[in-house]
Amino acid sequence: GGHKTLADTGASGAFLMNAETLGIDLDQVDTVIISHGHYDHAGGLLAFAERNPKARIWINGLAGEQYYHKNDAMERYIGMDPRIKALPQVEWVEGDREIDQGIFLFGRALGRRLWPDGNRELKVKTETGFRQDDFLHEQYLVLEERGKRVLISGCAHNGDRYHELFKGYPELVISGFHLARTDAYTGEDIRVIQNIARELLKTGALCYMGHCTGPEAFAIMKEIMGERLVYVHSGEQVL
Repeated sequence: GGHKTLADTGASGAFLMNAETLGIDLDQVDTVIISHGHYDHAGGLLAFAERNPKARIWINGLAGEQYYHKNDAMERYIGMDPRIKALPQVEWVEGDREIDQGIFLFGRALGRRLWPDGNRELKVKTETGFRQDDFLHEQYLVLEERGKRVLISGCAHNGDRYHELFKGYPELVISGFHLARTDAYTGEDIRVIQNIARELLKTGALCYMGHCTGPEAFAIMKEIMGERLVYVHSGEQVL
């Protein structure tokens, strides 16, 4: 519908150079969607806002909390840069929102069926200590044009809400799936990944995956999904 939409900005301003290399004029962007409050999705936002101060930025209202990656061996802040809260062009989203015709945002995806084990190390720091991240700061972008719907997610930490809202499935999904691990996959991990692939295959959607999916998990899913699963790379044109 005439909009130029940017979904997430990566961990740094490197995407600005990538866009220039690809011949994409980021000065034309009028709508920015940040999927959730982790630095590797909003880390380039300050650089973008300096480059293009006119674009409106949509962030979930809970995304500014103190998010950490924490386990027995480490504790690392992974939240957004606090300076983002001061940007005047940010619209803090509560609940679901239709931004414009064909551009929808929804949140509150609380489903934990086939929940990746890596999610358990993601925490929120509160005044009384750490608690499990419930990912209520995560929001999902749906684009509708020419009778097709595209679902765009950052990491898809939770799930099971798209069908409830839209009474069907999207034609296309672009997302990271939070399946990558630094240590070896257990048998249970592999079963979860396989079952996720089977469930996705039932939807009929064409899935473009990258980011936190991880190459090993992608290979496991590819065996089941075949041509319905594609690894997305920078510079590819999907539609």
